[in-house]
Amino acid sequence: MTEAIAVFFPGQGSQSVGMLDALAESYPSVKATFAEASEACGIDVWRLASAGPKAELDATTNTQPVMLAADVAIWRVWRAAGGPEPVVMAGHSLGEYSALVASGAVSFADGVRLAAERARYMQDAVPPGAGAMAAVLGLEDEAVIALCQAQAGGEVLEAVNFNAPGQVVIAGAATAVQRAIGAAKSVGAKRAIILPVSVPSHCTLMQPAAERLAERLEGIRLRLPQVPLLHNASVSSAQDEAELRQLLVRQLVEPVRWVATIKAVAAAGVSFAIECGPGQVLTGLNKRIHDQLTTLPINDPASLESALEALHHAQG
Repeated sequence: MTEAIAVFFPGQGSQSVGMLDALAESYPSVKATFAEASEACGIDVWRLASAGPKAELDATTNTQPVMLAADVAIWRVWRAAGGPEPVVMAGHSLGEYSALVASGAVSFADGVRLAAERARYMQDAVPPGAGAMAAVLGLEDEAVIALCQAQAGGEVLEAVNFNAPGQVVIAGAATAVQRAIGAAKSVGAKRAIILPVSVPSHCTLMQPAAERLAERLEGIRLRLPQVPLLHNASVSSAQDEAELRQLLVRQLVEPVRWVATIKAVAAAGVSFAIECGPGQVLTGLNKRIHDQLTTLPINDPASLESALEALHHAQG
């Protein structure tokens, strides 16, 4: 019997200069994938991934197409190396677009273009410095929501990433986020840390970006995924193409419900998952959410071999 697995794709924040250099040395398909992406979006994504500089790689408008290319490159290596197809997929924030490509819902070229355009819409929605995000550590979800309500002061301030128990990201107006950081410890938080991002993702300040994305998606050919895909906004699979478009638009202004996603995957009986992307952010989060779901990160030849071996033993 083949072990049923899930595949997860990370989003913005997992990038680092040189992140796929080792994998590219062993698998030519990595650079080929990046070349496809560069042609699709007009950005030299391999140069950014391998050489940076870091500040340029970390710019939202560059990070998103680079991360999608990296996620998909690793997915292609996984499948070519004999890694099994998953029974369910999900992606964290931008990673949902990687999942769309891997599941056959959108072509790679369209996915890269969408990632680049989505990033531009997000950057344009809020003036530089006007928005911010922060991680609040050590509080229950409800306490973070209450903190946002107490510190909003008439501005936008929302809990936007439910990443793991005791780790919630907030976003909104920069002044409101700073107020929340200042008040977090007084309501029991261990820490509250400003995040080095230029866009307050997944909050209602992204409404202008959501409207532009909705219009853009009308011109993109979407299909229902060939593998069930749990969406950030609903923690469920779209039933038709109209709902798929709607869920992608909602994702820009609604929270990433990662805890609920992992619990849903584990409840379906999946005990192994692969993180197809640079770093191992999701692997760390998943361990804190559900200790019966083993997530194996893949980002270099050694981790690929380790994941394939672990699954082989599990099937034994």
